[in-house]
Amino acid sequence: MRGAISVTENIKDIFGKKLLFFDGAMGTQLQAKGLLPGEMPEVWNLTRKEDILSVHRAYIAAGCDILKTNTFGANPIKYTDGKYDVSDLVCAGIAAAREAADEVTNRKVYVAHSIGPLGKLLRPIGELDFEDAVEAFKVAVRAGADADFILFETFSDTYEIKAALLAAKEAGNLPYAVTVMLDENGRLLTGGDGASAAVLAESLGAFAVGLNCGQGPDIMKKLLPAMAESTSLPLIVNSNAGLPRVENGVTVFDVSPDKFAEDEAELVKIGACAVGGCCGTSPAHIEKVVALLRGASPKMREVTPHTCVSSYTHTVNIDVRPVMIGERVNPTGKPRLKEALRSGDLGYLCREALSQNAAQILDVNVGLPEIDEKETLCRAVSSIQAVCDQPLQIDTGNAAAMEAATRLYNGKPLLNSVNGKRSSMDAILPIAAKYGACLVCLCLDEDGIPETADGRIRIARRIAEEADKYGIPRKNLLFDALVMTVSTGAENALVTLEALRKIKAELGVCTVLGVSNVSFGLPERSNINSAFYTMALAAGLDAGIVNPLDPKMLSAYRSYSALAACDPLGIEYIAAYSGTAQTAVKEQKEVTLADAIKQGLSSEAASCAEKLLKDGKDALEIIDGELVPALDEVGRGFENKTVFLPQLLMSAEAAKAAFGVIREHIANTGSKGKSKGKIVIATVEGDIHDIGKNIVRALLENYGFDVIDLGKDVPCEKVVEEAKKHGVRLVALSALMTTTVPAMEKTIALLKKELPDCATLVGGAVLNEEYSQMIGATAYAKDAMASVRFALEFFGK
Repeated sequence: MRGAISVTENIKDIFGKKLLFFDGAMGTQLQAKGLLPGEMPEVWNLTRKEDILSVHRAYIAAGCDILKTNTFGANPIKYTDGKYDVSDLVCAGIAAAREAADEVTNRKVYVAHSIGPLGKLLRPIGELDFEDAVEAFKVAVRAGADADFILFETFSDTYEIKAALLAAKEAGNLPYAVTVMLDENGRLLTGGDGASAAVLAESLGAFAVGLNCGQGPDIMKKLLPAMAESTSLPLIVNSNAGLPRVENGVTVFDVSPDKFAEDEAELVKIGACAVGGCCGTSPAHIEKVVALLRGASPKMREVTPHTCVSSYTHTVNIDVRPVMIGERVNPTGKPRLKEALRSGDLGYLCREALSQNAAQILDVNVGLPEIDEKETLCRAVSSIQAVCDQPLQIDTGNAAAMEAATRLYNGKPLLNSVNGKRSSMDAILPIAAKYGACLVCLCLDEDGIPETADGRIRIARRIAEEADKYGIPRKNLLFDALVMTVSTGAENALVTLEALRKIKAELGVCTVLGVSNVSFGLPERSNINSAFYTMALAAGLDAGIVNPLDPKMLSAYRSYSALAACDPLGIEYIAAYSGTAQTAVKEQKEVTLADAIKQGLSSEAASCAEKLLKDGKDALEIIDGELVPALDEVGRGFENKTVFLPQLLMSAEAAKAAFGVIREHIANTGSKGKSKGKIVIATVEGDIHDIGKNIVRALLENYGFDVIDLGKDVPCEKVVEEAKKHGVRLVALSALMTTTVPAMEKTIALLKKELPDCATLVGGAVLNEEYSQMIGATAYAKDAMASVRFALEFFGK
């Protein structure tokens, strides 16, 4: 085994300081050598090593500095038949790349252990548990110890990124980088943007981040700037040679080596410090890139390190403008919330979270002495992040509960809190360091809360110095100078404001306050709260923990933002208070079936459906009049990019729960629901990815179609057999890999021969409208909602 320590130092020392060149595609090169449609390329590491070596050698001859191993799909989720051991496949793949790299005597060629996604969505929107994903990645990580670094590539879900990077932290000792696949609008499959992925990767210790696959370099040039602005990490770009199409039965890519090199040069100007190729690129492409750019230097980027937190969709920069942290998911002084926590009514917590749409961050606190806080906090965080897209503040004094909830949180959270007590710092700082979270730091210690501003600053400085020992950057610390009620001390508010100003000036950090504490014991508390909130904002408060349903607090925030140029030209203020705009947030009304579906609340959807049926409403009237219109509204939001995949799927789950109640009622009453049509759906032979297929199936079922799901890796003969058996008029086919598109074309051809009146609908990451026409499909669906739209139109005729 090679010495991983010295190799690790070398790659991290040069990454970002000199321009590096990755190799190109492996799959399309192996196809040219006889890789069959659907055949797993990693198996060739054991059965056809010389062919793998020849690809690596060709890329080295083209001038690349980094070889990506032929291990992209080698994980225990994909290799389940027991024929091949994943560790053997990985070790053989790395050994082949290492052998080729070691043949080079005049320069260093690095070996990047390529690890791709597992092929399944994680819960709650998928079927794979988070910890099972972590363990699957650990298998690949442990087997790859002889590489120079790990390259997690082609990821399209921030939650899976987190699972992968935690596996690298916990099971390996190699540095790791991550590249993501964005659509042309700059979004991951699950709705996140490039910036949120970069922030998460940086928080979990990646040494580089970037883009690969999915798009050609022309689109990558449009997507890279947003990522470049969000992180100071070195940037990687491995573009496709355009999008695939079929020519004379062969998959080809249209971007020539010369054009590819010109576009890669533009990417370097934007900030990429390591460039190479993905699908469709060849040694000729890399040779042109190296010839054009060898000797060039990467752009020196100056990126301001922000104090930020993220959700699965976006990042909130706390240091750019003040933010509100919604305080309502906290049982203190809330009998109804306490009751919900005791009874396990997480739907109520979700509704409270959803009501706080004016807040940029949501606090989640479930601390009651009579409940299992660790288990409840984890369930609460999982449930709320499934229906809300704001970042969360995980609020607990229980270190075990904090770590458990932080681990499963999808993004970079804010943790509340640590204080100056030695026991608190020893328990909490390691959690913040491991997960790269932002941390609320309370200015109190074993002696309590100091009465003076200077006393609180001394504690703040002590916490900051202790955090330095754990490698926690100052940008990840928010200090709470602590608010004492003015009813017990006339100077209490003024001391807090003085401490706030001095902490910002002396430590250069962000600040946070639980604003409402100032009015405890006083009448008409919102008067005091809103006035103090304005004073604190003027003193430099970055994050206020407030009630965003209080009109006076909202008014204080919006007014200050307009006056302090945080809301230029008062655009947000005008939108909130002009004309017929809603100027105050009202307490929640009773949840309707449509509300429950749009918000993704399954138990509430089932309850609403049950109530409607008990009230005598016709089952089909509920479906056509309330359920389907709600799904339509969510679907339009998805198509307009205002609703993202997790929200779409949670709405589908809510609709499914309501459908379940309605179906049971129909069965019990003897009435009969009418199917909108029967559809066979399958992932084509050789393709073991079923994420897209499962999403489409769920939505089609919720729209009333009878879906016969044949699963993944389905031979064309089986598709035709089942289509005949069930007498279907429409077959939907999915393919994610370029290598399996020929199997899709073969299936379509056989269907046309055996069932000429049967239509075919195709979709998948490697397809487009032109490609679908070339392989003979009736229609192409760019996403799940497009599949629904086509089916509705097709059967409507």
